[in-house]
Amino acid sequence: MKGGWAEDLALAYLLERGYRLLGRNRRTPFGEVDLFMEKDGVYVVVEVKQRSSGAFGAPLEAITPGKVERLLKSACHLLGRDDVPMRLEAVLVHGTPKAHRLEHLVLEV
Repeated sequence: MKGGWAEDLALAYLLERGYRLLGRNRRTPFGEVDLFMEKDGVYVVVEVKQRSSGAFGAPLEAITPGKVERLLKSACHLLGRDDVPMRLEAVLVHGTPKAHRLEHLVLEV
């Protein structure tokens, strides 16, 4: 898995901030959830995107409205319901394993 290091980095970052891991690379009929977490009683679906350069666009550009819709459907599938506190977040990793920076966003839905 080429971007595995970025997911590892994102997971460590979130755990340090009090998130609790519920699942990783969880497959649903709507797609895969990179990180399924919980923080302060809220379920959080986290999309991790990494780009080593801007040649293929910024990491955020890869999170399209269609992707957000699939993440929402995946979250409801994992939870088995849609009436619980939930949000979508993204951890964007710019760079390489040796030189990188993180950007953490709450996705508006």
